[in-house]
Amino acid sequence: MSVFKPFITSDVIVSPFKVNKSFSFEGTAALTGSGIDLYVGENTDPYLWISGSTSTGYIQPQDKFLLYRSIRELYYYNYLEAEDGSPVTTASFNPDGTITTVTSYTPNAYNYLSNTLPANRYFPTGSGEIIGVITIPSNIFGEYIKPGTFSLSYESGSFTDDGEGNLLHGALKVGDIIYEHGIVTLTSDGIPGTQGYGFVYYGSTDYGGGDAPFILDLINSQNITCSFDSTITIYESQYKCTIRQNEFNCSQNPTLISGSSNSGIVYDFATGSYFDPYITTVGLYNNNKELLAVAKLAQPLPLSSVTDMNILVNLDL
Repeated sequence: MSVFKPFITSDVIVSPFKVNKSFSFEGTAALTGSGIDLYVGENTDPYLWISGSTSTGYIQPQDKFLLYRSIRELYYYNYLEAEDGSPVTTASFNPDGTITTVTSYTPNAYNYLSNTLPANRYFPTGSGEIIGVITIPSNIFGEYIKPGTFSLSYESGSFTDDGEGNLLHGALKVGDIIYEHGIVTLTSDGIPGTQGYGFVYYGSTDYGGGDAPFILDLINSQNITCSFDSTITIYESQYKCTIRQNEFNCSQNPTLISGSSNSGIVYDFATGSYFDPYITTVGLYNNNKELLAVAKLAQPLPLSSVTDMNILVNLDL
């Protein structure tokens, strides 16, 4: 009898499941020390722009103008027509196969929306206006930031995400969070009007409007605290080890041999027909019979000589 038994396809089940880990950083030094960077993007005059002339960031400096344009193209390009972030007008496809064009531009960018609800993405486009950007490295957030877990605070206020990709100060939207990229954008401290925008007040100061001075206050603060949950997929492989009633019915334990291990004399109690060995360990091998994993049972398990047995081995990767 061989001690090896191959698996068949139905014996192996691979199940993915999501796991989360909480992160919390106290102070800007701890934040940037973990690889999280803070930037200011600015819509400067492109004709006067000189590469590297306006630097921003603590860890990996970027040019403010290039950062502004990158964020605009990646996450807001389809939503620049109106201040409330309404989707732009697109062409209409007629039943006869013709296409009715529209006078407004019809971009076809993928702006990484968090859901299928009507988008509400304001982005300042005036000359000299600024945005704030917080970047979280993928080795921290994993596959994506768990929606509804991001929070950030500093001396003058606090911000949370609503689980739908919106960054809120209280009930007011001040930016967006791209969960799968670890990108947090601060696009306004409150635009009066429709789509849930409004004014934000810190003390007696009105920070409404488009210049968003709170963005500079936040990015330049040395007392930012931040917390969120990362998400990663773990694949659990379950191996069903089936032992038939006529299999593995002899023990490999060397203590059953009396005297010298080379004598081959087995104790009498192990030679009777009623003797059943116990299982203590299950080893998983590859095709070259190389040991890959070892599963230890909580307590010795007696084999049955009258029924089949299944041992389930779970391996998380």
